[in-house]
Amino acid sequence: MLVGLYRLVPGIVDALSIVQPETVVRWHRAGFRLFWRWKARRRGGSPRAPLEIRKLIRDMSLASPLWGAPRIHGELLKLGIDAGQTSVAKYMARRRGGPSQGWRTFHCNHADGIASMDLFVVPTVSFRLLYGFLVLRHGRRRIMWLGVTANPTAEWITRQLTEACGWDAVPDYIVRDRDCVYGEAYVRRLRAMGIRDRPTAPRSPWQNAYAERLIGSIRREALDQS
Repeated sequence: MLVGLYRLVPGIVDALSIVQPETVVRWHRAGFRLFWRWKARRRGGSPRAPLEIRKLIRDMSLASPLWGAPRIHGELLKLGIDAGQTSVAKYMARRRGGPSQGWRTFHCNHADGIASMDLFVVPTVSFRLLYGFLVLRHGRRRIMWLGVTANPTAEWITRQLTEACGWDAVPDYIVRDRDCVYGEAYVRRLRAMGIRDRPTAPRSPWQNAYAERLIGSIRREALDQS
């Protein structure tokens, strides 16, 4: 630009003789900042939600931390408040964690419908091995059934599970390990009772922690003392 001005008006050199190159670069950068600020200016858009609606959205998100923007948006529509879902997400209270519930919250909400079972080995004085079988209800950590056999089979476990439920309401889910003793008869019986089978991952006893903890208590307080 300066070269073009010099060719048109050679006398411009006298006017620019007092300007340092750094000053020209600074002007150039300031011009770019002004240009992009003008490009990024606000051009209207949707009007801002009233203060009452913004406060209501924030109070709803604080009172129900597991609700996301779609749920709060639906509740506002039920109240006759026409607010967009993006506006709801904008005015919700910010949380550090994710919007979904954690495992502890999920387990507390569904503990009454979860049961777990497991087998454990009991050595006898005559060096025989007996197998203990227990069924534990997660809601109040109540032992539903405790049986002992020398030859555990799928049919025997099926009978024990039937006796464990008895006249009580059956659990929605039952957690177990991947022992090969749970055969086809066991799976058919669970389907007939309306229970969903939830085997743990391979080599993951921590996923059946309540049953494993109960077995440890039985060994420490009963079997290891005899």
